[in-house]
Amino acid sequence: MSKRTPLIAGNWKMNKTATEGVELVKALAAAVGIESSVNVVLCPPFTALSAVGAAIEGTHLGLGAQNMHDKTSGAFTGEISASMLRDLHVTHVIIGHSERRSIFGEDDAFANRKVLASLASSLKPILCVGELLSEREANQTMEVVRRQIELGLAGVPAAKAESLIIAYEPVWAIGTGKTATPAMAQEVHAFIRKLLAQQFGPETAARILILYGGSMKPDNADALLAEHDIDGGLIGGASLEAKSFVDLVRSAVKSVTR
Repeated sequence: MSKRTPLIAGNWKMNKTATEGVELVKALAAAVGIESSVNVVLCPPFTALSAVGAAIEGTHLGLGAQNMHDKTSGAFTGEISASMLRDLHVTHVIIGHSERRSIFGEDDAFANRKVLASLASSLKPILCVGELLSEREANQTMEVVRRQIELGLAGVPAAKAESLIIAYEPVWAIGTGKTATPAMAQEVHAFIRKLLAQQFGPETAARILILYGGSMKPDNADALLAEHDIDGGLIGGASLEAKSFVDLVRSAVKSVTR
């Protein structure tokens, strides 16, 4: 049984006003707010960070952001710095999500700068990696993941490596209703841990969380979380409704006690 504490992170994307977010938090706090065997992090839009942060006070729920800029300040209209997130008591930040890569053209080098900036500000980066359907069909999954890991984590100090979180998100399974089988996901997760071991050593790699981010839902969570190298989930659509998200947290609890 893994000694890594599972993490269930909810990526709300561009959903929920601050008011709606607080209502969701109330439901989540009532159901799993004192759960301590699993870490739960909520990643609302920037506009709801303050309100959600206030609503989770006194619970075991954590606060994450969906993105950040790598610079500390400056003429970057619409952007948010690590220090701004820290001022709102944010502890985690999603970096390199496939939507940031595909829609906004963010590359591995930009993701790397964000990873380094987040670690420098004591934020835990959730670095997203994963292949397109065309890449999966061309048997390029491992090649793509290797590139994203090696470039995305370039220059990360070994002393800070345990603060890293990797989210494997096969792009073809995000928001499509499709999902990798547990065996398919485990194969990539194990490969990622091997890459982490090569860079940071096996002991450190064994402590780094690797989440699955490809349409984890209540009906497949138990099987996915039973795999040795799947340490939780980066949840999109299923994080927007209390019951489905709570069910995922409870699946993670079962994986600890199994």
